[in-house]
Amino acid sequence: MASSINKRIFYLIFGALGLLMPAAVWAQAGGGPNLGNTAWILTSTALVLFMTLPGLSLFYGGLVRTRNVLSVLMQCFAITCLVSLIWLIYGYSLAFGTGNRWIGGLDKLLMAGVEEDSLVGDIPETVFAMFQLTFAIITPALVVGGFAERMKFSAMLLFTGLWLTLVYAPVAHWVWGGGWLGQMSLLDFAGGTVVHITAGVAALVAALVMGKRQGFPETAMLPHNMTMVVTGAGMLWVGWYGFNAGSALAANGNAGMALLATHMSAAAGAMAWITAEWIKFGKPSVLGVVTGMVAGLGTITPASGYVGPAGALIIGIVAGFTCFFATQFVKRVLKIDDSLDVFPVHGVGGVLGTLAAGVFASTELGVLKGQGFGPDITSMGQQLGVQLVGVFAVLTYTAVITFLVLKLVDGVVGLRVSREDEISGLDIALHDERGYDL
Repeated sequence: MASSINKRIFYLIFGALGLLMPAAVWAQAGGGPNLGNTAWILTSTALVLFMTLPGLSLFYGGLVRTRNVLSVLMQCFAITCLVSLIWLIYGYSLAFGTGNRWIGGLDKLLMAGVEEDSLVGDIPETVFAMFQLTFAIITPALVVGGFAERMKFSAMLLFTGLWLTLVYAPVAHWVWGGGWLGQMSLLDFAGGTVVHITAGVAALVAALVMGKRQGFPETAMLPHNMTMVVTGAGMLWVGWYGFNAGSALAANGNAGMALLATHMSAAAGAMAWITAEWIKFGKPSVLGVVTGMVAGLGTITPASGYVGPAGALIIGIVAGFTCFFATQFVKRVLKIDDSLDVFPVHGVGGVLGTLAAGVFASTELGVLKGQGFGPDITSMGQQLGVQLVGVFAVLTYTAVITFLVLKLVDGVVGLRVSREDEISGLDIALHDERGYDL
């Protein structure tokens, strides 16, 4: 009798609590968006935008000379605004709309069909579209480092619009939007090809087409504010958790492992870089430790959802040493003025990471592969072949189209500021403002 009464009391309490539960919880049970996953991707979206504004802006701003700090901040801010508008009008449609193996269609112009209740997987499509926008923003912002301190603002705007349309959107569709590389099962968890190879190669081509800054390489062009650089670098590290762990598109173990792998690769990359620097120059530098961190982050990006922390440790160490020597080679041997080392850090790191994804995702590696998630790659050689095709295709396509876009922009508005404007600084020449009123 007592047992029956207790059961009735339990059901009454449970029913009362049920009436108090938010309607959204019941909606989720009925097939609506997953609230936990949605909350995490909303957070990740904010983190990735935080990488550009203010993270990358401060990082790049501190790396240039005093007379150009505002120009870099302005470029990053303007790119954010321009890319956002393009993404709304047609960029998202080209990258993720229904199309063919090469490019998305125009069915999502002005976000047509992206409604409050439309889903991608189990998250709202509005959230997915915004999350992907933050990737589209930071990629051309990274390219700024290749032509910093010498490109016209008008040329930068025109270049960014064309480049996003002709390079970023098609490559994003190839890999993530149902295109031919995705159909080949290319492994790129968070942007080794889509973000880092495209940005790195575009920066290198821009540096070659535009030529060196006045005085390079005879005159040392040192960062004007290392405090700003370190502040921006710290923001990039934190924001990268959204970049990589958010790419799981769920709040689950895959996201957790991606976050763990991301952090370990960043730490290993930083330590490897300053070790190489210590051996070569006798002292480790602050610039070296933050650049090594970025190299570790960029390199783990495509593999972050497929490897365990042990694999990430190896990837980070290789990234730190390789990107360090690549930077020395580009600057000191080839004497290419990739102003802020975008290609040797992001381009080389993107290639390394994309290839590493094909290796470390293999079940043959045991503890080095993240266990219990990601594809079970049983043939490392076959997958590595797919990764090589992806690297070669994206690298070649980006180089050719970027060159053509730069030549077109040069013919329309001219790429480079005058010698006098470059010497006086872009802050005054282009914006009639100073970063520091001393």
